[in-house]
Amino acid sequence: MNFRNIIFNLALVVLIGFYGKTQAQSKPELKWTKDGNAYYQMIDAELVSISLPQNERKTIVSRDLLYSSGTNPGVIKDFSLSEDGTKVLIYSNSKKVWRYETRGDYFVADLKANTLTQVGKDRPASSLMFAKFSPDGNKVAYVSQHNLYVDDLQTKTTKALTTDGTARMINGTFDWVYEEEFDCRDGFRWSPDGQSIAYWQIDATKIRNFLMINNTDSIYAFTVPVEYPKVGQDPSSCKVGIVNIASAQTKWLNVPGDKVQNYIPRMDWIPNTNEVILQQLNRAQNVSKLFVANASTGAVGNIYTETDKAWIDAAKDWQWVNEGKEFIWMSEKDGWRHAYLISKDGKKQTLITKGDFDVIENSLVDEKNNLLYYMASPLNATQKYLFKTKLNGGGKPEMVTPSILPGTHTYEISPNGVFARHTYTSASVPPLTEWMKLTTLNPFTMAGSVTNQLGQIKAQKNKVEFFKIKTEDGIELDGWMKKPDNFDRTKKYPVVFYVYGEPASQTVTDTYGAGRNWLYAGDMPKDGYVYISIENRGAPAPKGREWRKSIYKNIGTLNIRDQAMAAKKILEWPFIDKDRVAVWGWSGGGSSTLNLMFQYPEIYKTGIAIAAVGNQLTYDNIYQERYMGSPLITKEAYIKGSPITYAKNLKGNLLYIHGTGDDNVHYQNAEMLINELIKNRKMFQMMSYPNRTHSINEGEGTSAHLALTYTKFLQQYCPPGGK
Repeated sequence: MNFRNIIFNLALVVLIGFYGKTQAQSKPELKWTKDGNAYYQMIDAELVSISLPQNERKTIVSRDLLYSSGTNPGVIKDFSLSEDGTKVLIYSNSKKVWRYETRGDYFVADLKANTLTQVGKDRPASSLMFAKFSPDGNKVAYVSQHNLYVDDLQTKTTKALTTDGTARMINGTFDWVYEEEFDCRDGFRWSPDGQSIAYWQIDATKIRNFLMINNTDSIYAFTVPVEYPKVGQDPSSCKVGIVNIASAQTKWLNVPGDKVQNYIPRMDWIPNTNEVILQQLNRAQNVSKLFVANASTGAVGNIYTETDKAWIDAAKDWQWVNEGKEFIWMSEKDGWRHAYLISKDGKKQTLITKGDFDVIENSLVDEKNNLLYYMASPLNATQKYLFKTKLNGGGKPEMVTPSILPGTHTYEISPNGVFARHTYTSASVPPLTEWMKLTTLNPFTMAGSVTNQLGQIKAQKNKVEFFKIKTEDGIELDGWMKKPDNFDRTKKYPVVFYVYGEPASQTVTDTYGAGRNWLYAGDMPKDGYVYISIENRGAPAPKGREWRKSIYKNIGTLNIRDQAMAAKKILEWPFIDKDRVAVWGWSGGGSSTLNLMFQYPEIYKTGIAIAAVGNQLTYDNIYQERYMGSPLITKEAYIKGSPITYAKNLKGNLLYIHGTGDDNVHYQNAEMLINELIKNRKMFQMMSYPNRTHSINEGEGTSAHLALTYTKFLQQYCPPGGK
């Protein structure tokens, strides 16, 4: 085993292994100048702007200002500029809050006065969250210890806008489950006139603590409490308030509906108004309502309602056009995910993207040229391309990405729609980036073009193969396969299936890394394994609403049958050894691995399940109730889909791995599963990691140890090599 290869593979661990969310934070989002003709970047401890297409650098914040002023900001994590560009807000000394580093210190670099000033300097170190300039750039608002504050940069004074914040009364940010399942972190917004702030208040005082146990950091063990609403438990109460900056008085919006039995995952100001728009989801998450509220009176009106037999996702955001009179909204109401243009009163709705395909995401609203740019892939659900169409709904989809580059594309487009940073990747091509003029699709220089970079890449001898397979149920599924090096069709090889299987992530995408087992401490193709992943129904692939939502109330059954029936067909291939069949996955994939081992023991002989949900009734209410319905009505689907229900059927070789400090998928899942296996006299192997979280990467040697544990078990019970 090559230890250097172990470390290389495990550098990718942060990209996977999160139940519900498998994508970690990637490279920082491109920060464009207001006119779109340049972008900002930190280079050599200085903030510079880089003009396009000349790539001329201009220093915005010098190293001397940052580090020679007597106020040392430390390692800079992020930055933002005031509306007029005369001040820069520097974020540093960041600390982790659950998944991401969202608290730290903030400093203001005043470019006119050439000064650097710390924001909230009287607050505890690294306690500030989501600081942002007021529209006029003269104030900075932030959250610290669940209260909202504002610093006046002119008078150099600080004012508390809320004072009732506690560990469980949360102003301006969110509790664990809102953050995890709705991607809610930044919980306040400046009004367009800078006179007030709209913010969320989450009352988690009635949420029960889940107690994790720390046995290693003290002679006497102690508990680590996490406010965590399990399936069937009430969520936190949620409301939105408007706080006046001058008076520090809050007016609460009169949003209809129970504050506990409804969620508010999205909220923002309508541009150039004194009105707030918000999305409300009911507890079942199958009714979505948009409300517009008058910030002065608190009066609220429902402008748009949508229902679904399964679930409706929280929106990304609102994109406003026509001077704030209309906004773009994503909906699956016609069976496909499409963009609609909706008037502020909700009375006029226009379909923008027309056709039997899904919009993966919007990229840019170019109102000047009446264009909407968006990502889609109508012909291949494993790929992604840029399209454009008329913003007013009067045009047909037009593919922007050159068809000669099959794979996955991303575009970061300038606000003026002129320039873009284009990144291209595929299973055989590492991410390649070029700067281009979007209006002509020409790269700035041929030397830096994707085409030129492709010419410098060595061809792979053993490429990842994409295939489709139809199960006996008539379901056609996408898959990828990496064959062994020096593959000999006359031999039989062991097969390892990589699975996720739940509605939050795809595994079969034409991106670099497909076909690579990042947890295997060695070289799988060289060692002689066939490595395969299959995309079951319910995965968030651009295949239409019915494909994605067929898994409703069927996690642990429908997705498991799809995987097993595909594997059954694959075992008919002449080069697959039916006696050496392994499966593995992390988190949701760990759950799928257990269910496959227990429900289809005749297919899967070896399994490695990491951080799995063994009992769906132990997971959080927002995620599990969204996809499985309310357990208050019936628990039947939860029980039917949980691995512990089938543990008695284990026949093969099982390795179960879990961190005892997992605040996401609690370690109790491991112990519940172990009890079932013990009760039924089923032999298995177990590896627990003390105080490690869901990612199992904390502590010296942890990642390498995990890889070695995984690899040794796989090689022992599913031996490599052709026979």
